[in-house]
Amino acid sequence: MIHDLHRQGLGISAIARASGHDRKTVRKYLKLGLAAPAYGPRLARPGLLAPFEDYLSERVRAHPGLSGKRLMRDIKTLGYKGGYSAVTDFLRRVRPDPSPGFEVRFETPPGRQAQVDFAQFRTEFADEPGVVRILWLFTMVLGHSRWLWGRFCLHQDQGTVLGCHIDAFEAIAGSPGEVLYDRMKTAVIGEDGDGVTQFNTSLVALLSYYDAVPRACRPYRAKTKGKVERPYRYIRQDFFLGRNFRNLEDLNQQFTHWRQEIANARRHATTNRIVEEAFAAEKPHLTDLSRHPYNAVLIEERRVTRDGMISFGGNLYSVPDSTRKRVLDVQGHPKELRIYEAGIEVARHGLLEGRNQRSLDPRHRNKKRPATRGLAANTAGAQHIAPRSLDIYGAVGQHLADLGASLSPSQGGR
Repeated sequence: MIHDLHRQGLGISAIARASGHDRKTVRKYLKLGLAAPAYGPRLARPGLLAPFEDYLSERVRAHPGLSGKRLMRDIKTLGYKGGYSAVTDFLRRVRPDPSPGFEVRFETPPGRQAQVDFAQFRTEFADEPGVVRILWLFTMVLGHSRWLWGRFCLHQDQGTVLGCHIDAFEAIAGSPGEVLYDRMKTAVIGEDGDGVTQFNTSLVALLSYYDAVPRACRPYRAKTKGKVERPYRYIRQDFFLGRNFRNLEDLNQQFTHWRQEIANARRHATTNRIVEEAFAAEKPHLTDLSRHPYNAVLIEERRVTRDGMISFGGNLYSVPDSTRKRVLDVQGHPKELRIYEAGIEVARHGLLEGRNQRSLDPRHRNKKRPATRGLAANTAGAQHIAPRSLDIYGAVGQHLADLGASLSPSQGGR
């Protein structure tokens, strides 16, 4: 206001009369100009918590884990009348930071545990230029020796998971006491109302056959499964990058060679032992697999297509031409498919990887269909017909012609 009146041409006395301020005050503010006023710090007023701050500081220094609610109850008995938020705000300022400490490395006893997981890879096969394939690497790592088994797959479905487990146990020639999984859907279904982890029933049946039990990682605790997750970077950098693969079969052949000659033959950085030597020492602690491989059966009905194929798992499999029924029984085994007609096996195929593929057994297209029952009866009856001369058929034809000529005039008169 003082500056506004001054810009209008009023003198100091006139501004003093108009604003009600002393002339010295008017001169002071005109001399200062339009600078923002500066205020000194406001004196802090002691709050209701001030008498208890020393007590709270001593308590959290002696016992950093004490909760705010516990300390609130303590100072209330001493006469505190303030609120809870004032206590928590003060504790955040004075509570000492927790020391992270050192992580304790957990080493698995021999034969106790294997860890399983999938990792995603992308590549372009030489047989399919321009097509980028998404692949999944299944790995099983023995926790004690760090011995590695793995296979690249096109899918993570249940059949693939079960088949990889069977082949891994056969390669190990034994099974561990337990298998640790991440929260992958083909292994962990979820949790019941009591928080107990529910596993896939087919996987549980397979592991029970091999005297193993499933275990699940705690959510968001990947470090509990580091023995199988850590090698994925090693596999990607030491094996996968910079290589060319013709197809999935060639990829797995190269990976098997690398795994045997390099990965399992190296000295492990953590254990400081040769992996194969540690695996040899761990073998006596594994469950012996002298029994025959696991061979669970999934029985379904499938309709035969017009071109003699049945669909299973997104792929087509041939049946023999001699098959007469249109609906057949199909047994899905972990590694093969068996097809039955009226309880008799008519075809057997190895399970195909991926989707939209065909398995055609050439032998299924070389068999001739048997003659029908009616045709067979007519053929058998034809063997008892006596041979006849062709003149008989000529006479019959002439008789029919004469009969037609004699009827023509009468028809014309009508």
